[in-house]
Amino acid sequence: MTEYQMGAVESRFADIIWENEPISSAELVKKSEELFKWKKSTTYTVLKRLCEKGIFQNAKGTVTSLVSKQEFYSAQSKKFVDETFNGSLPAFLAAFTARKALTAEEVAELQRMVDEYKEG
Repeated sequence: MTEYQMGAVESRFADIIWENEPISSAELVKKSEELFKWKKSTTYTVLKRLCEKGIFQNAKGTVTSLVSKQEFYSAQSKKFVDETFNGSLPAFLAAFTARKALTAEEVAELQRMVDEYKEG
């Protein structure tokens, strides 16, 4: 799978696209000005960078995603677990729960996910 990378500002910008797609580039400029106080040129520079990374496309003034938000963050999570915990999800969960207790709802959701995985 392709490795996608975004900085914090790019991620916030990407969220605008994912939440509003398909979105016209004119509307994206307007939203970026409202939220980030960006000029039109800044919006197009960031958009171009994300299009070059293969995350979005701008075709005839309409911006859409090539990678869904779920796909992007799933790949980022996998990369983090691979690099930080040698790919061990149990090691990640142990480290995570050492600082934050899981709620009953979170435990139930994790159990549901494990059960679904076992069932195929």
